[in-house]
Amino acid sequence: MEETFDRDHLVTIARQATSDVFGTMLGINIEPLEAYSETEPPVAAAGILSLIGFAGTWVGNGSFFCTAPMACHIADALLMAEHHTVDEEVLDAMAEMTNMILGNVKTELEATLGPMLLSIPTVLYGRNFVKRSMGKREWIVIPFNCKEERIEIQICMAPNPNPEGVRHCLRPYGVHA
Repeated sequence: MEETFDRDHLVTIARQATSDVFGTMLGINIEPLEAYSETEPPVAAAGILSLIGFAGTWVGNGSFFCTAPMACHIADALLMAEHHTVDEEVLDAMAEMTNMILGNVKTELEATLGPMLLSIPTVLYGRNFVKRSMGKREWIVIPFNCKEERIEIQICMAPNPNPEGVRHCLRPYGVHA
């Protein structure tokens, strides 16, 4: 497995996964914007942030961020019902979009980084919040223009400092060392 992380490959697969999910599941075309790296927490944000964790020989987090109106629009398309305010259905739709997009990214990353597990998404909604990882980590931000609004896929990956602890979890059921 690779010891270094290929940022350009990650950007390519995240763009493809996001475009595929938006096109297939929502019938919405999105426009990719220039990806960039972020090491300092951004200024306080408002909207919906859905987080998911990766675990394996590489570990990290992925997130999907957008405004509340964009999340309602996504939920409208995904659930085929109108949503004028953020409610449980909108939050569930954001979790499902995160699961689909970053689940596809995980599957593609496994070819070079080895088997991975994916956590259950956690969705946050509010104003004036900042996301931050322990230590000073680089987040790769893959933004898109969607119906004149910005959405972002954000991914932070690092080698697992204790990959032996994960290998046991990644063995197929019934296989013993």
